[in-house]
Amino acid sequence: MSALPTDLEIARAARIRPIGEIAAAAGVNADALEQYGRYKAKIDPARLAAPEPHGKVVLVSAMSPTPAGEGKSTTTVGLADSLARAGHKVMIALREPSLGPVLGMKGGATGGGLSQVLPMDEINLHFTGDFHAITSANNALMALVDNHIYQGNALNIDPRRMTFKRVLDMNDRSLREVVIGLGGPTQGVPRQDGFDITVASEVMAVFCLATDLADLRSRLGRITFGYTYDRKPVTVADLGVEGALTLLLKEAVKPNLVQTIAGTPALVHGGPFANIAHGCNSLIATQTARRLADIVVTEAGFGADLGAEKFMDIKARYGGLAPSAVVVVATVRALKMQGGVAKDQLARPDLAALEAGVANLRRHVHNVEKFGVTPVVAINRFSSDTREELDWLLAWCAAEGVRAAVADVWGRGGGGDGGDELAALVAQAVEAPSSFRHLYPLELPVEDKIRTIAQEIYGADGVDFSVPALRRLADIERNGWSSLPVCMAKTQYSFTDDASRLGAPKGFTIHVRDLLPKTGAGFIVALTGAVMTMPGLPAVPAALRMDVDDAGNPIGLT
Repeated sequence: MSALPTDLEIARAARIRPIGEIAAAAGVNADALEQYGRYKAKIDPARLAAPEPHGKVVLVSAMSPTPAGEGKSTTTVGLADSLARAGHKVMIALREPSLGPVLGMKGGATGGGLSQVLPMDEINLHFTGDFHAITSANNALMALVDNHIYQGNALNIDPRRMTFKRVLDMNDRSLREVVIGLGGPTQGVPRQDGFDITVASEVMAVFCLATDLADLRSRLGRITFGYTYDRKPVTVADLGVEGALTLLLKEAVKPNLVQTIAGTPALVHGGPFANIAHGCNSLIATQTARRLADIVVTEAGFGADLGAEKFMDIKARYGGLAPSAVVVVATVRALKMQGGVAKDQLARPDLAALEAGVANLRRHVHNVEKFGVTPVVAINRFSSDTREELDWLLAWCAAEGVRAAVADVWGRGGGGDGGDELAALVAQAVEAPSSFRHLYPLELPVEDKIRTIAQEIYGADGVDFSVPALRRLADIERNGWSSLPVCMAKTQYSFTDDASRLGAPKGFTIHVRDLLPKTGAGFIVALTGAVMTMPGLPAVPAALRMDVDDAGNPIGLT
């Protein structure tokens, strides 16, 4: 038996159309299109002739991720292609991949098999430079802050109480904690500092929640980067550099247009992580897609306990939008792993493990229903799945009263029929009545918002706040930030804050070790467990298999 082609091989063999053709078919007028070579472009929403947003939003989420793989991005692309194949005017809105995970262990974020966005290698690497612009804006702010302190510190900034870090779009654990300003009086003021990964930067969150350029400038100005010696917050506007930061981002903030293998238009823009940030593509891209299409298929990172909850309670609030349906992606392999099967044993049929593992899917599906939105389960098919296992899972979904379909979009996507049944169910859900609601009101105290998420979404008994977190709660109340929504920073692998507890655990407590007010983005980050804002590389990074051939073609990208 010959080996299956890799995603990169499939992408390189695909016929890719000039981006001008894709734009014209999507209704993008020439004045609004700014080409980046033959196959990529940016859209200037201010020049777009299309009307106000009208398209309905389909959010793609998933069960808790496992090393077995769920294929959320693959399903997102395959579903959109299948909806387009059925005659719907569709556009995709996805996050941009972070270079750190691409070179680390997660791989790219362009889908897989015949359900990919192209050009996959360019999207997964530097793309149009948006992340570099965000990194530059973040680090320009910190250079200006440290220079202000060095030049006399008119704002009375306390270097010991800085809450903002420099960033790098790379997994580099060595930079989590550093000391800067060493070497003498001309080298700056020594202080403890550190790096986050770019996708955890508040500049990234601001970038993805801004509604336009003016809102971007306003949000940048509201960023709190530290406190004075008398413990008053200091903002970017106090420093007077929000204009300079906006200037660095003015081109990046325009959404990027690409295409799927089947030719469905896709906006790939912004990329905050879902375990340490809010996990959604830019609001500007989503709203731009809604101006151009009748159905917008978008996704939120990791499982529905993280990305989907944040989509509902953060992005949907600030965007004034409501999803019409939510797709929850699951695989037989991942469910068996949730049921206790080791990764190297997943190819063996095991209905008992599947039955044990569906508790994880059940909790995610019922959580979606708490937002008043119709869930549809997409069973992303793998070649090792047996007919008996697939039929059992379909029957289980039917017994739970949940619409479900098997989708073979990796091997039969790209405009093929692999996602037709799923697309039909999603189209029905989109047209069904819904009553979207947020999980909590903004006037609820911050600690109660956290408890609500922990108990209603995670299934926790309660929440334990560390002493530093309790102090920060008092600061939040004193500074008038209590009405902001909450962004939970938690492991993606479990409903708990312990990555090893799979399935749908009960009888646990969520431990909040600190709270980080993100006053520009407009939410409070609750750090739980051991989650890191600067990831590390694995023992065998994906970068070890990457190369380029003599013709300049990439090797080893996934």
